[in-house]
Amino acid sequence: MQRSLADSRVKFRHLQCFLAVAQFGGVQKAAESLSITQPAVSKTVAELEDILGVRLFERGRHGAVPTREGLLFMPHASACVSALRQGVDLLARAEGEAAATLDIGVLPTVATSLVPPVLRLFAEQWPNAIVRLKTASNTELLERLKAGTIEFAVGRLADPERMVGLTFEQLFSEPLVAVVRAGHAMASGAASPTTQLHRFPVVVPPYGTLIRQSAESLLRAWAVPPLSSFVEVLSVSVGRALALENDAVWFVPRSAIEYELAHGLLVPLPLPVAGTEEPVGLILRSDTQPTPVGRALIDAVRKVARERLARNGTTGTAGTAATARSQERRGKTAARKSAKPRRSAKNAQAPR
Repeated sequence: MQRSLADSRVKFRHLQCFLAVAQFGGVQKAAESLSITQPAVSKTVAELEDILGVRLFERGRHGAVPTREGLLFMPHASACVSALRQGVDLLARAEGEAAATLDIGVLPTVATSLVPPVLRLFAEQWPNAIVRLKTASNTELLERLKAGTIEFAVGRLADPERMVGLTFEQLFSEPLVAVVRAGHAMASGAASPTTQLHRFPVVVPPYGTLIRQSAESLLRAWAVPPLSSFVEVLSVSVGRALALENDAVWFVPRSAIEYELAHGLLVPLPLPVAGTEEPVGLILRSDTQPTPVGRALIDAVRKVARERLARNGTTGTAGTAATARSQERRGKTAARKSAKPRRSAKNAQAPR
């Protein structure tokens, strides 16, 4: 097939379906995300493979996995979709009638404190914009960003292999804290947590997340034996409810509970949090440029982050050491993963 002929036959719907299948790893979820039928997705991807003359996916019991050719084609398909969205947003801003639409991703543990002031500032410049906010685990946010379904993400620095094709701009670093409700038996810190922790539910971040590693560091600092029972959850609302209503000890990034701490609903346990800081930053694709509406929202994120640093009396450079420590911990964790099997746990929510 001649290249010019193939170029003329590739349509926007082909790229949409291809990127959706690549992101969700299967036709069913891709169809749901696009609000079309599974046969329509399968037919559209098959058409694209026929036009390009290559197989883009290996299909099997575990879904659809991009082939080598699919991986090569993916960033270019994503760039095309992103460029078209930029053009639509430019026209929307120029006409002043249609609202610009922006899809972004934010970690749920960061969203509660960061999103409200960011959107308040952003609305002053783009009062008619539609912001579609996705909250998910860091791994899922990176996958969505690479597939082009979100324009940028506010997340954590991941392992180097997961950051291929992405850029990370650190905004701030935040420690993990262990909190309980006001009046909890452990709130005074008078008794050793080693002897008391087994009496209460323990809520930790999901296995494989960076903040889970920080939680394990805190438990080691407490000299707590391996937990035989705990709840894994990423949802801030569920974790808050378990801490307030079930007397749970909740390991959570401090920024996620700023309101509760300020109003005395939750109190931090007296733990050494040094070394648990994880960098939080803007994550963008390295092969595309933000749309005008995207740049405005990114500027708002940066401004709010600077104000946050000034208010908390910290600096952006403070995260450099935290970044090095987190990378060291991730390397050690990867080695442990290859050396021993995963420990079973109770799952309150599956964020993966």
